[in-house]
Amino acid sequence: MKKIILLCIVLVAMTACNSKSATATRLDRGTQVALKGNWTLAKVVFPGSEYIKINAFDLADSKCFVGSQWKFISNNNKGEFTLNQGNCPAYSSPITWFINDEGKFVMKILDESKAKKVKEGYVLRVANVTDSSFELIDTANVGGKSVQVVYQFVRN
Repeated sequence: MKKIILLCIVLVAMTACNSKSATATRLDRGTQVALKGNWTLAKVVFPGSEYIKINAFDLADSKCFVGSQWKFISNNNKGEFTLNQGNCPAYSSPITWFINDEGKFVMKILDESKAKKVKEGYVLRVANVTDSSFELIDTANVGGKSVQVVYQFVRN
């Protein structure tokens, strides 16, 4: 009897402590299909952007992403992006991505690795999706304060 009670307590504790992660939710297929295609990252906006440098996606200064080309394939959640800004390092990589039902854009930069071997990625919020544009919003720590970094995309 004690074992049954202990088992019930453990089960209740386990279900009460379950947290939702970005990868443990259902997909927002409608928004994913809306993002299908080729895009240009037209603008990166955040408070103080004319003075502050933010290292976007652990790759380069956020200004280096302006003009970058992105391709999203919605039926297999693959894609790629290419940095092509003049005074910045050239970079190109395949990605995997999806949008969950909480409006979170989850992306892994694959480089030369397979997706299942890449353990870390990026979670941004999707906003203002139209036929010709959308935004990805990240939160960055600048001087101990959280600021929203808005990546504005336009369809090619």
